[in-house]
Amino acid sequence: MQDNRPLWVPSQDAIAKSPIHAFIKRCNADFGLSLSGFEDLHAWSVAERENFWSTVWDFCGVKGERGAEVLANGDRMLDARFFPDATLNFAENLLSGRGDGDAIIFRGEDKAEDRWSWDRLRALVSKLQQAFSALGIGKGDRIAAMMPNMPETVAAMLAAASIGAIWSSCSPDFGEQGVLDRFGQIGPRLFIACDAYWYSGKLQDVGAKVATVTKSLGVPSVIVHYAGDAEAVARKTPGASTLEAFVAPYAAREVEFTRLGFAHPLYILFSSGTTGVPKCIVHSAGGTLLQHLKEQRLHCGLEAGEKLFYFTTCGWMMWNWLVSGLASGATLCLFDGSPFAPDGNVLFDYAEAEKFAIFGTSAKYIDAVRKGGLTPRASHDLSSLRLMTSTGSPLSPEGFTFVYEGIKEDVQLASISGGTDIVSCFVLGNPLQPVWRGEIQGAGLGLAVDVWNDDGKPVRGEKGELVCTKAFPSMPVMFWNDPDGAKYRAAYFDRFDNIWCHGDFAEWTEHGGLIIHGRSDATLNPGGVRIGTAEIYNQVEQMEEVAEALCIGQEWDDDVRVILFVRLAPGVALTEDLVKAIKTRVRTGASPRHVPAKIIAVADIPRTKSGKIVELAVREVVHGRPVKNQEALANPEALRLFAGLNELKD
Repeated sequence: MQDNRPLWVPSQDAIAKSPIHAFIKRCNADFGLSLSGFEDLHAWSVAERENFWSTVWDFCGVKGERGAEVLANGDRMLDARFFPDATLNFAENLLSGRGDGDAIIFRGEDKAEDRWSWDRLRALVSKLQQAFSALGIGKGDRIAAMMPNMPETVAAMLAAASIGAIWSSCSPDFGEQGVLDRFGQIGPRLFIACDAYWYSGKLQDVGAKVATVTKSLGVPSVIVHYAGDAEAVARKTPGASTLEAFVAPYAAREVEFTRLGFAHPLYILFSSGTTGVPKCIVHSAGGTLLQHLKEQRLHCGLEAGEKLFYFTTCGWMMWNWLVSGLASGATLCLFDGSPFAPDGNVLFDYAEAEKFAIFGTSAKYIDAVRKGGLTPRASHDLSSLRLMTSTGSPLSPEGFTFVYEGIKEDVQLASISGGTDIVSCFVLGNPLQPVWRGEIQGAGLGLAVDVWNDDGKPVRGEKGELVCTKAFPSMPVMFWNDPDGAKYRAAYFDRFDNIWCHGDFAEWTEHGGLIIHGRSDATLNPGGVRIGTAEIYNQVEQMEEVAEALCIGQEWDDDVRVILFVRLAPGVALTEDLVKAIKTRVRTGASPRHVPAKIIAVADIPRTKSGKIVELAVREVVHGRPVKNQEALANPEALRLFAGLNELKD
């Protein structure tokens, strides 16, 4: 496949049937426009935000009272308020179906399978709503959950949202301190946890952790049965009850929905916390709902009854994004556990059996499938799959090629990027334009995304800071425990006045797409030249000898030198020939400036719970500085491998 030809081009028939095509026709009719494609639509959506977002509300059938005003203080990022007069309830919009059709399908690594109808989901939401209310939990109170990605988790979130409570969750693989670093900051009224979980072929007991966290939080807890003995865990945890006992006094009835303001808090999400205590990012019910509907209906073309899958845990914002699929009447396909136990076909088996329409995953997963020698295109019937999305880190050009050669030839591949900060995407795919190798298709509708240089000027054909120059609905409401907004302003608005600076190192392409070169704070600056770490990974991680890589800038001789750490494939040693081959690959594939000064083999590379490598934490260790919050890491012991290395002393 050649770079001068697109990997995928939408058919005219598919375009004509897409929701975004119907949306364009509606905008043209309502406002006397002649929009003819995605570029036209995007330009209008940014120029006429009030008309655009009010049309999204109507087109997607948001349940609630919209009010007269769409946007107040729209020219001031921090003061902007979308739909200031509106009232709605997030759960009311997600509980869109009734009957015995599938709302949720679940598979666990331990071969557990379950199907939840809309009526079954509604019944548990109703019982939980009544139980929460009986505890005195109401609007603005927090409910914290340490749960697997299972149907009961979705039901508990919906029950919390139905009464205006704020939901916050993490996955059960977090350590005690990691859980408390998050939930200890937000003062929950209730803690919900599982009794055990499976990962990589092993049953993981969490009983002691649940007891410790419950005691430290000083609140009642509810223990949900999954893989262990919920009753035993509840007996050993003061103030705990099983889910069955918690809802036993209540009969299912119609769920009651408390409609609140558009900006009423819905979720508290957390930053990774690898450089300090995690930031508590508060997202609104209205902003989350409208942004997710826009992305799923217009950018992804999601239709009622389609199967929507994303490989995620409850500690990653993609879980929050996934569950919003219920608002479009989609069936959620949940999975909990390792995607490689017992083998790498697990998720493709699931996709084939349930006929996924959308398969969401990470760039690291796609690379692991490629390096594992799997070819789902040949081994599985993926005829139902029309869209595959990738996020978590930049997908390499070779990853793009592999999806089409190894997974499915006629699938739309949407590399997407955004984050916890906006619980959504700044840049993503769309069904109207071609997919080009190594490129994200474009910016999100309604989002004034651009790339600026250090002087605050827009640039094309060169790398710079990813910014958003106008307010949008899914900006955080606030940071928790940040009464004067200082942390919030410092996170996004210190670099440029009244401009959201996202912290990604990005570049526009000649096709109008974008390339994300890595995080700005991890950008390398040898000789004053800014280099994105992803540019190096895209070269090195395509080599069969290299399983994974991590790159930092080491302070050296009043400058910075590039240091590359590599975790090698089993049985491979870092010989002089391999060092030479890696440097040659980087020099020819990127540039001479990208060539690392040192290449060092390590047994493991530290990563967050959601699988992202932690360049900043490694940089701190290399320079002898403390890493403040190692509980945020999935494998904190790996940091020791980078301390006091003799190779970095000369």
